[in-house]
Amino acid sequence: MFDVVTSISNNYRKKKMNTKTVFYLCFTLFVLFVSCKEKTDKENPHVAISERNLQRAMAILDTAVAYHFVGDEMAMARFYNPYTGERSEETGSIWMYSSAIEAANAILHALETHKEHGNPKLYDEHFNRYTELLNKLYKSADYYKGTFTLTSYTQTKEWTVYGVDRGKGKGLARVEGIYNVYDDQQWLVREYLEAYKSTGDRTYLTEAEYLTEYILDGWDCTLDDNGNESGGITWGPGYVTKHACSNGPMVSPLVWLYEMYKDKDDKITYRYIDKDKNRKTAEMNKGEYYLQFAKKVYDWQKVNLLREDGVYADMMGGCDPNCGVSYETIAGTKYRKHNPLRSPQGKPYTYNCGTIVSGAADLFRVTRDSLYLNDGKTLSEASFAYFAKPGAETEGYYTYPTDGFSNWFNGVLMRGYVDMQPFDEGTAKNIESFQQNLDYAYDNFLYKGFLPTNLLAGWKADEKENRLEGMFSFTFAAEYAVLSHYELARK
Repeated sequence: MFDVVTSISNNYRKKKMNTKTVFYLCFTLFVLFVSCKEKTDKENPHVAISERNLQRAMAILDTAVAYHFVGDEMAMARFYNPYTGERSEETGSIWMYSSAIEAANAILHALETHKEHGNPKLYDEHFNRYTELLNKLYKSADYYKGTFTLTSYTQTKEWTVYGVDRGKGKGLARVEGIYNVYDDQQWLVREYLEAYKSTGDRTYLTEAEYLTEYILDGWDCTLDDNGNESGGITWGPGYVTKHACSNGPMVSPLVWLYEMYKDKDDKITYRYIDKDKNRKTAEMNKGEYYLQFAKKVYDWQKVNLLREDGVYADMMGGCDPNCGVSYETIAGTKYRKHNPLRSPQGKPYTYNCGTIVSGAADLFRVTRDSLYLNDGKTLSEASFAYFAKPGAETEGYYTYPTDGFSNWFNGVLMRGYVDMQPFDEGTAKNIESFQQNLDYAYDNFLYKGFLPTNLLAGWKADEKENRLEGMFSFTFAAEYAVLSHYELARK
């Protein structure tokens, strides 16, 4: 096109540039531009798919926010039935609430991707309003906050963290013992870091690092008979079992924190136990500290929970002698004691593979250690073979689990495949299965802005049985937004 424009320009320079001539020049250039643009769009269908995905993500999120959140306090109704218009009085847990933050972050990321690829229109129209939504969600998450004192493996300290259930006022949630769990804090760390990357607001980074300190305080740093750390993070401070969901989700955020601090001199206090059971501290560079823990958490989960069929078990259980939290006194000070766990237990869930696929991709990206690349490729293949059932419900489509909270779990697995794709083109077919399922549901079952729990089977005949988990709608919005970014950024 450049040569044609140059030729036209040179020809018109030789003539008197009257109004009629200028008109014909502009018209000719416009026709050439439209022709080239149409040709480009035809050659690159990813652009159109990406924009459609983003429009659908925003539409689903907007609808879900309108019907699941009540009042300025942003109290989240766990269920809503679009057929009956009934909204549950039960509020969502902090984990369910965080799915709305996840969707807003995914949309912000996709909007940035469109802007970076030469399409700022959507960014200019929508970025600020989703930034405002994100801020409202962050502030209202304070209803889940509470304060308690915890005795861990290395110290006793007061913490302000997020409880499972919403409190009656900000900071009034119950959080002691089993009323808070580490995985809930981990999903928030992930989302607050995403929020910081999109907005540059250090409030999110500060909160993410504080929660990271709390989570790593739960790392079992007691030593075994060989002088090695027992390792692993229990499900929560009031539990003994160590779960895939309370370890795997932390790997990627730790890598991101490493990337933020790797070239800086910021220090952090590292707490550990020596061979004589003495509690010690050392000052470490933040970047080194975060990467060290990313590797340790990743290694613990791989060693303890990877099954022979290539996917991950749910947790380490078999408590010995029982599953009660125990303590020991060292030099007159009380500390949490190691509780032996004998065996991996529980069925595989999609998200427990997804977090490790993402973790492997992120660790390979920053270390270039082929171990992580090979792990990520192998787990991507194994998890797809295990969870995706071809033609089980609809011919030509892959069925994923839909029982329990599986819809949200599946979104974590899809995100793992997207994270791995730049290093393994084989994951593209896995990602495409999610795109197809979402599109099938959107084209066939979209009702009042909502998608059904089962994307391939649709709504139930009895309208009263169509109560939707709010987090599923937020999941579908997040998936569409992640796929929007993927279509433009894919290699």
